[in-house]
Amino acid sequence: MNTCKIDGSLYRAMVIAGALNLRRHVTEINDLNVFPIPDGDTGDNMLLTVEGGANAPDGADLSAVAREVADRTLLSARGNSGVILSQFFDGIAAGLEGATDADPARFASALLTGVKHAYGAVVQPTEGTILTVAREASDAAAKSNAETAEELFDAFLSEADRSLERTPDLLPVLKEAGVVDSGGAGLIRIAEGMRAALDGELPEGDLSALGREKRAEGPDFSRFTEDSVLEFGYCTELLLRLMRAKTDPETFDLSSLVSYLESIGNSVVAVKTGTVVKIHVHTMTPQLVLAFCQQYGEFLTVKIENMSLQHNSLDGKTPAGKTERKPFGVVAVACGDGLIEMFRSLGADEVVSGGQSMNPSAEDFINAFNRVNADVIFVLPNNGNVILTARQAAEMYEGSDVRVLPSKTIGEGHSALTMMTPDVDDIDELERDMTDAMEGVVTAGVSICSRDAENNNRILFKGEYIGFIGDRVFSADNDSLDAARALVDEIDFGDHEICILVSGEDADPAEEEEIAGYIRQSHPGCELYEVDGGQAVYRYLLIVE
Repeated sequence: MNTCKIDGSLYRAMVIAGALNLRRHVTEINDLNVFPIPDGDTGDNMLLTVEGGANAPDGADLSAVAREVADRTLLSARGNSGVILSQFFDGIAAGLEGATDADPARFASALLTGVKHAYGAVVQPTEGTILTVAREASDAAAKSNAETAEELFDAFLSEADRSLERTPDLLPVLKEAGVVDSGGAGLIRIAEGMRAALDGELPEGDLSALGREKRAEGPDFSRFTEDSVLEFGYCTELLLRLMRAKTDPETFDLSSLVSYLESIGNSVVAVKTGTVVKIHVHTMTPQLVLAFCQQYGEFLTVKIENMSLQHNSLDGKTPAGKTERKPFGVVAVACGDGLIEMFRSLGADEVVSGGQSMNPSAEDFINAFNRVNADVIFVLPNNGNVILTARQAAEMYEGSDVRVLPSKTIGEGHSALTMMTPDVDDIDELERDMTDAMEGVVTAGVSICSRDAENNNRILFKGEYIGFIGDRVFSADNDSLDAARALVDEIDFGDHEICILVSGEDADPAEEEEIAGYIRQSHPGCELYEVDGGQAVYRYLLIVE
């Protein structure tokens, strides 16, 4: 085929094909882990991100479809590679603004804008990553002077393959691990699918499954019976397309809409993008929300959830709806029932389930911000691969002053929360205290090695237990107890006074007591606490603060 113009319907088909092709190769992308533990998150993160965009409604207008794809990927974005990918699509949409269709030159220009947005998402861009692959491939496509879309994507893919092979030369950690960059590899799989769509081909896969996230089972409906009382109302979310027959979409003012919603509910968020308004409100009367909004347009999506049911499903741990505005609140990220409870007990208003191997999306954060309902919201990502997502959600959210503290580990998040007191007067001082508290905290872990590798001048073998701090391995043994003991010996306890031993879902209670005894014996001046964290991936976590 010789495609000279890409319109909205074709672009949407290309995004769907890209998502389906990535799904076919997601395990391959996950296996390109730099650090040899079974987190397997890059492929999953990128897949869930692009699947959000693949759910955009069809349409002939390229500008409108590209914006829908971008907005949905921004909300679905998770993990560093997912956030960068979503910004790449956002830039493409910006480059196609106002275009009903695009020839190869216009689309190539949009790719370059996508690269600018992607680089802009990272405070300190690192070469040898998905950023490099996107930039070099887009530059090559733009310089190809392609006359058809097929030629444009052929040029993009040809250079992308070469760029990916060069990533280990740019990033030493990739060379040491013997892998290429996983994010760049994922981008290529998406582009391959998009190229196939230009030939009318659709990679194998279930279209109806696009966008389905890996979530726990839904709430138990038996918890809200015919004798229950609707205490918390309904979480009502919708996308409203402003219609020219009912209003002027260009000059539409959100103030009257927000004023009405606040009169019948709380936790109101309304964001206008082009001719689409995204609305969130907690209300006892969702039918009034729908009737009022329909004066101005028609619904693209509507979601109404019983918050009393959500509340009951949480067994009283966290109310789903907050009716009283607070000066400040905290959203933390943790995985495992014990760790989630630990953060709640320290004062976190909302704990977003996630961490290693299960990174939350920007939308997960935004929903948590809504539930907190505070003037200032502190966010503790507690994972280096979650910080970008939290920052993206903070930029998208307009209901509060959201401040993301760069906690990269569970230990840093725990230490930051210990600085919180309910009678805080100076929010800025509290932020400084929480940030300062993260310095010097040691978080070490014991996990199983997922592949043969070399790290910190150690030869590691698949299946053995490794003890590590950050991205450096300090012990390795076929016996998890010996690996944990050796790791304890490597930790600089220094002036630290507290040690928290967190056992994971696959930990052995007897072994845990052995480790606890070893810590008490080797560091008698350090107060030890034991927590049944229930976390995945890490058999044990050690927090020294």
